[in-house]
Amino acid sequence: MASHLELEIDKLKSVIIKIGELAEGQVNEAVKALLYEPFSEVKEVKKTENKIDKLDVKIDDICQGIFALQQPVASDLRFIISSMQIGNEIERIGDLAMSIIKQSKSIKEKHELVSQFNIAEIAKDVELITSKMNQCFLALDEALIDDIFTLNTEVKQRSTEAIENIIVEMKNNSKKVLSGTHLVIALKHLERIADHNSNVAESVYFMINAKTIKHEKFSDKK
Repeated sequence: MASHLELEIDKLKSVIIKIGELAEGQVNEAVKALLYEPFSEVKEVKKTENKIDKLDVKIDDICQGIFALQQPVASDLRFIISSMQIGNEIERIGDLAMSIIKQSKSIKEKHELVSQFNIAEIAKDVELITSKMNQCFLALDEALIDDIFTLNTEVKQRSTEAIENIIVEMKNNSKKVLSGTHLVIALKHLERIADHNSNVAESVYFMINAKTIKHEKFSDKK
């Protein structure tokens, strides 16, 4: 028969899986809004955002309850500590996805700009890194951690290049300033989503190895 601590840890894992799935869905909606038609179902994504916020609070509540009533040690303790950080990171992913949806509605000439600056490649990479983040937590797979760090670096490089090119375009064409500004903000949000996914991967690495690692140093540990 499972102990109370085991049951609470199982509950905690289930909540993190759920919040991760919801955040991944929000990122998918953000990418659709950015690449395709303006997003219309704001009420639905707002409802999902509220669910993510509530699950983030629930994660903290479960962790605090375990600390108050149990005495977790070793791997259980690492899991609980990491879970609190992971919940916060995923909640921020949901917030940023919502912001991208809002920014996307203000981008005129969207299809032209998306094509001109290869925005689709960046957005699809952010979708992929978010999916891998959820798989990484579920499987505790170090190979996926490596994938996430690599994708994060690629997103940063491509986003930086795209933003530089958009700024040049805005300087040369004043009609593109408003849309270009909103697109730059959306790209910075995509970068931050990739960063938050990397932070989750760092927490998973800590769960597995009881060591703190930053993605810039990960290759040194392999």
